[in-house]
Amino acid sequence: QVQLVESGGGLVQPGGSLRLSCAPSGSAFTLGTVTWYRRESEKGRELDAAIAAINSDGITHYADSVEGRFTISRDNAANTVYLEMTNLRPEDTSVYLCNALLRRVGSNEVFTMHWGQGTQVTVSS
Repeated sequence: QVQLVESGGGLVQPGGSLRLSCAPSGSAFTLGTVTWYRRESEKGRELDAAIAAINSDGITHYADSVEGRFTISRDNAANTVYLEMTNLRPEDTSVYLCNALLRRVGSNEVFTMHWGQGTQVTVSS
């Protein structure tokens, strides 16, 4: 059973930077489109909000809240997607989750969707 592994979260001061990583466990699966989400509260409800995405061709999309501060990128040789977060603010504090489409290397199977376990990012002085 393949797992999606996230890393790179932690505690950082306002204005600081962090880099998150997302990769499948093992080398049997290749990444398709990858989306980073974070838990946000809206009108008293908690939801997972998409903040950045990158497809297999490297085309990226960002939420307005992170545009210009966060950069999503992929290293196909390392089979890893990164989220570089700069100029972090206290309101960026959240659990960050990676969602990825995976397919077995060398196959024509349909991509399947997987979630990582989440990594905590805390921005505080």
